[in-house]
Amino acid sequence: MKRQFSPLNAGLVGAALAAGFTVLLGSIPAAGQSPRPLPGKDPVALLQEQIQGRQVKLDYQKNDLGFLPSLLKHLDVNVDSQMLVFSKTSFHADLIGPTKPRAVYFNDDVFVGVAQRGDIELAALDATEGLVFYTLEATPAQEPRFVRRDAVCATCHGLSGSGSLLTQSVFPDPAGNALFLPGLTPPPPDHTTPIEQRWGGWYVTGTHGSQHHMGNAVVPDPYSSSDLQQEGTQNLTTLKTKVDLSRYMAQTSDLIALMTFEHQVRMVNLIARISRQAREVEKSGNADGTATEALKTGIDEMLQYMLFVEEAPLREPLQGVSSFASTFAARGPRDSDGRSLRDFDLQTRVFRYPLSYMIYSASFETIPDSVKAQLYKRLYDILTNRDTSGAFARVSTVDRKAIFEILRATKPNLPDYWREDHP
Repeated sequence: MKRQFSPLNAGLVGAALAAGFTVLLGSIPAAGQSPRPLPGKDPVALLQEQIQGRQVKLDYQKNDLGFLPSLLKHLDVNVDSQMLVFSKTSFHADLIGPTKPRAVYFNDDVFVGVAQRGDIELAALDATEGLVFYTLEATPAQEPRFVRRDAVCATCHGLSGSGSLLTQSVFPDPAGNALFLPGLTPPPPDHTTPIEQRWGGWYVTGTHGSQHHMGNAVVPDPYSSSDLQQEGTQNLTTLKTKVDLSRYMAQTSDLIALMTFEHQVRMVNLIARISRQAREVEKSGNADGTATEALKTGIDEMLQYMLFVEEAPLREPLQGVSSFASTFAARGPRDSDGRSLRDFDLQTRVFRYPLSYMIYSASFETIPDSVKAQLYKRLYDILTNRDTSGAFARVSTVDRKAIFEILRATKPNLPDYWREDHP
């Protein structure tokens, strides 16, 4: 990938500023700091309650994995969701590099990150508090404790209740340092981003034909050129020549997991933002025209994203090399015809039925009722062809019908009018 570059523009992205297409999941806890009370009911808080109540015991493995295998099991996070990032874009930057990447795992409600010899970092979605950050010490303890790290993590992610997840694709040097390339750094990736601008600083396993991405590559000589050395970096089905995989839970950094993760990160942020905007309107007593207009714009943007109307098309089919695609799809509710919003397409687009599976998430359910009612009504009008305006005209009639039928059969608490016959 060709980029004009000056060595004067090179520099390590500071931990408080950068997010090299990785979720920054907390930070190192202060020595001797005790856990604060856990009032929320996010998955990590619930697990802590179970540990304290002696209902669950986290097992510690005396190897590089420590609590990680037991933690993932109890949080219901699949190992095949593993993604490996080697850019130094975390509070554990000193522990990360091309030969020792950081592992990230996720499900719909929780994200887990860990660098070798580092504490486990977590971000969880709480029904009332929004995004909540924790760490779990890497060393064995009689009773493992999750430490709330919202205050420190707010440096990058924002305060609890209004925080966000951060992603970015970067140009890494041979040591994994992220390089500043003013005006040329790709925007935060999501499903609207072409593959060519994704995964800088990450390892990627899977096949994608002639479509080239930024993963598995470094800038070998940043003082003379910003070109990524991409020979031998595309369509990799193994990372054995790059990383000692015996130190990781899985052997892959799956292409399909990465694409799903990208979509979910922005979806989480849009849900958080719309909830925040709704609270602002409620506080203003609907008298603040600026807040009301921002809310309307937010609803429109969120629905466009949920319906993948600006998704970057795939020019060739994709295929992962782990079980992620099948285990992810198996988690979703299905209608009587066996269809699910979690089904992948991977031929010309990521998902077979273009509506975000995050509509089933606990975070979506906690959107204030007044706004959720507007979302449901607008979505109903779009899917029943009452609204074909603007960007929504790109949603095909076939897709509208299939999505409507799937939702009506699988989504609890839909408004009554969704159950009525429609043209």
